Amino acid sequence: VHYGVPGQIGTDGQDDPQSWNKVVNPAGRDKKEEHLLTNYTPNRGLGSSLSWLEAEGTDEEQTDGIVATEAIRLMRENKDRPFFIAAGFYRPHCPYIAPKKYFDMYPVESIELPNEPQEHFKDIPKPAFFTDPLYWGLDELQRKEVIRAYYAAVTFMDAQVGRLLDALEELNLADKTVIVFWSDHGYNLTEHGQWKKQSLFEPAARVPLFIGAPSMKGNGKVSPRIVELIDVYPTLANLCGLSKPTYLQGADLTPLLNNPRMRWDRPAYTQVDRSIRGSKFIGRSVRTERWRYTEWNEGRDGIQLYDHRKDPNEYVNLANDPRYEKVRNELRALLRAHGVSK
Repeated sequence: VHYGVPGQIGTDGQDDPQSWNKVVNPAGRDKKEEHLLTNYTPNRGLGSSLSWLEAEGTDEEQTDGIVATEAIRLMRENKDRPFFIAAGFYRPHCPYIAPKKYFDMYPVESIELPNEPQEHFKDIPKPAFFTDPLYWGLDELQRKEVIRAYYAAVTFMDAQVGRLLDALEELNLADKTVIVFWSDHGYNLTEHGQWKKQSLFEPAARVPLFIGAPSMKGNGKVSPRIVELIDVYPTLANLCGLSKPTYLQGADLTPLLNNPRMRWDRPAYTQVDRSIRGSKFIGRSVRTERWRYTEWNEGRDGIQLYDHRKDPNEYVNLANDPRYEKVRNELRALLRAHGVSK
């Protein structure tokens, strides 16, 4: 939990002392009980494993429960003056740990695996696969158990966010507080045979992003427009009445917060690193409202094109279909205009 008061500079901010007055980095019961985990990938580091635990005890004993408790305490202490609180939750990051009651919400027999056409794998360039072999060798029951644990961890985290929102209501702060909820990446749960992030498929590249701000006409509505996480900074700067640098790449989203369906033609970009046969290169993807186009090693190691209007699960790679040459060239131009990060 990072806490700051505008105009004041703290001395105990671990990440950025000039920005935070108070930093709380707790470790809960989950950290102490990692030896109890079921781990299906013991040869991987725990932070990138497929491991899980149905934890005993209460929400408040878990690290994320402590985070929520501390954030609420800071809200209470500072409810009468401006504040900025950044509450970061660890879950659903692996290992997937949550109190048992959240696992009970998802019986393993209710978990459904993606029903994907097997023939679609032949049209996927090899660098697109992060999980190799497919599914990391887990059988069907093991895959369902991991997905169940992920769902439990997500639901546990959601409950902690709910505690923060309830506290804002209780303290009469909800109508005068800007609230942003986001994640740093999406997640593959065996789609295209893949686990986790490090992928340019839609499940890993798409993230949740919720913004609620006082007096915005779009509060509570869904926008179909494509935005990026780099848009959060300029948006917050505007909402808080702060000046922002001229060199920012992100866009101010306040027009969309007032009119979620307004015209908006900015695409979103994602990239990952790859190392194959000793060769290191980058995969880059551009997403518009209809299309996702991906190049591996600037196209030398494969390209992908998906029509999200007709194929939201990205099963039909249109990259080599001559009927879509114009679309492919337009999207390639967007990638080239955006530049390459190395």
